[in-house]
Amino acid sequence: MSKLVIASIGPASSVQDGGRPGAQRYGLVPSGAMDRLSLAAANTLVGNEPFTAVVEVGPFGAKFTARSGAVRIALAGAPRNADIAGRAVAPDSSATLADGETLTLGFARGGSFSYLAIEGGIAGEPMFGSLAVNARAGLGSPYPRPLQAGDELQTKAASGAPERRIELPAATDAPIRVVFGPQDDEFADETKKLFLDSEWKISATSDRMGYRLEGPVLKHLHGHNIVSDGTVNGSLQVPGNGQPIVLMRDRGTSGGYPKIATVISADFGRLAQIPAGRAFRFRAVTMAEAQTEARKFAELLRTLPERLRAVESVDLNIDALHDANVAGHAVNAVDAGTWHAVSMAEITGPD
Repeated sequence: MSKLVIASIGPASSVQDGGRPGAQRYGLVPSGAMDRLSLAAANTLVGNEPFTAVVEVGPFGAKFTARSGAVRIALAGAPRNADIAGRAVAPDSSATLADGETLTLGFARGGSFSYLAIEGGIAGEPMFGSLAVNARAGLGSPYPRPLQAGDELQTKAASGAPERRIELPAATDAPIRVVFGPQDDEFADETKKLFLDSEWKISATSDRMGYRLEGPVLKHLHGHNIVSDGTVNGSLQVPGNGQPIVLMRDRGTSGGYPKIATVISADFGRLAQIPAGRAFRFRAVTMAEAQTEARKFAELLRTLPERLRAVESVDLNIDALHDANVAGHAVNAVDAGTWHAVSMAEITGPD
């Protein structure tokens, strides 16, 4: 077997897959990837099942080195600079690391999580049917904690299959859609209007358990304590300080704060990718609309293999790309014909 050795990695990075559903009645949270579309896209690129375990890379950079053979990988999710031994790796595409080569990832740009899939998956011992890490519960494999330098991920040797890219729907800054409830009757109509009409930001103190929101104070009609009941991914609890908390993948299975609304499943990944400090809004939809969007999202996941395309084989000239972009020209990273290195005379004009 080959292995991918972690040379360096930032916090908030761990092994995640589709999660471990089916045991919430016992208090076991599903966990799993924050952005299921990017998880499935990365796995599709290397021929894995959509929800196979991958490395969920947090906002900071990382380095991975192939040992004991070549390793085929794919990267999807938040855009970031990526290269293998100086060769640029395009976003939403696959690539192969030869034995001894290092994949270097920069900081995330415009998102929070990237997904590094490995052809053949990551070897580990399933815990309740999943490798997904929940550090608070001590669950996950091969490491039941965030990843750190020196960790080794065992996998099969690269197959030599041709590299691919995948065409995903364009990113959007549209409001995050929610369905009101189940305890929206604990808030006045003007408070619910304030919730929808306001801009919100994700606090830097947020994590995989919950995203703390910064914005106006939402006042309760009858106090902030209720009899604890079940939660779901995307439940919007409002604690005593009036600042909502969106419950994420490592949430508890029940909670005792009123839940003003719930993020629809089709938009949960978009919310998870919003960086701390970026403003966004919510928009209310009906249950029927939420169900329609869930079906569309499921169909998108099902048809990901149809979105695969061949990667054109080119040697990326980073200097030429940089010069072209500085000059304001649109360039195609896989079309060398668009790489026009602009001279100083072209920039400044004739004397």
